[in-house]
Amino acid sequence: MITEFKGRTAIITGAGSGFGLEVARIAASRGMHLVLLDVQKDALDAAQAELEATGAQVLAQRVDVSCAEQMTVLAEAVLARFGAPHLVFNNAGVGSGGLIWENSVKDWEWVLGVNLWGVIHGVRLFTPMMLAAAKADPTWRGHIVNTASMAGLLTPPNMGVYNVSKHAVVALSETLYQDLRLVTDQIGASVLCPYFVATGIHQSDRNRPQDMAGEKPTASQMVNQAMTGKAVNSGKVTAAQVAQKVFAALEADQFYIFSHPHALGNVQTRMEDVLQARNPTDPFAERPDVGVTLKAALRAA
Repeated sequence: MITEFKGRTAIITGAGSGFGLEVARIAASRGMHLVLLDVQKDALDAAQAELEATGAQVLAQRVDVSCAEQMTVLAEAVLARFGAPHLVFNNAGVGSGGLIWENSVKDWEWVLGVNLWGVIHGVRLFTPMMLAAAKADPTWRGHIVNTASMAGLLTPPNMGVYNVSKHAVVALSETLYQDLRLVTDQIGASVLCPYFVATGIHQSDRNRPQDMAGEKPTASQMVNQAMTGKAVNSGKVTAAQVAQKVFAALEADQFYIFSHPHALGNVQTRMEDVLQARNPTDPFAERPDVGVTLKAALRAA
């Protein structure tokens, strides 16, 4: 449980936009020191300028969170300037979809690299620092928040590579929570599972690695991008509102954080499928029009 923020340090990956930027804004308003990471330099520079203008101490670095070497160098810089971080938001993520057999090796490497390995690096590098700080000071408190997705609890079709990455983040986060409980009462963990929120993740192609420049999207990937973009942009819950939920969860030591609790009915149905060993329920049972549209688009491709 975190109740004191002023003078503490927060590390935020994917800090240039979406949830990351909104989390950084709240952290700055609470007097925290900020470590901002993003792969998109112009967005990172803008975030740094905005937050430094509030008086916050900011360390901003362009980092590819999937790269072990870059993350290691960053971790050393954080320790040297601010010491062990109190809050770690492993938030950077990219979106990708399409029929699961159509994803190229590079698609898998990119999405798993950012969405999963980014979280792995954040956990493996910063948790030991936090444990050392907690051992040295019984009043020290810390918390790690990993951004997954409702796609980490469901299996929506035509977005398999993304689903796989987010299911892995949920499993990692649940295990992290249990592992921390074994060794300390001073550090907590949470997993954020947002649904359709306008964050720009459906435009992730802007940050594709250069070695993917020659890969053209498949027909199913184009269908996914169009439908996901429409759903995300029509969402009524904002990234700022989700960031507020995250800080409320930190203060309550709440593990699961949901942007759209009403969507948990679909999670319950999936769990019942598993428990009853029945075939997966039609994901469009409540919105058959969406299923009809998707099936028609894919079969026409």
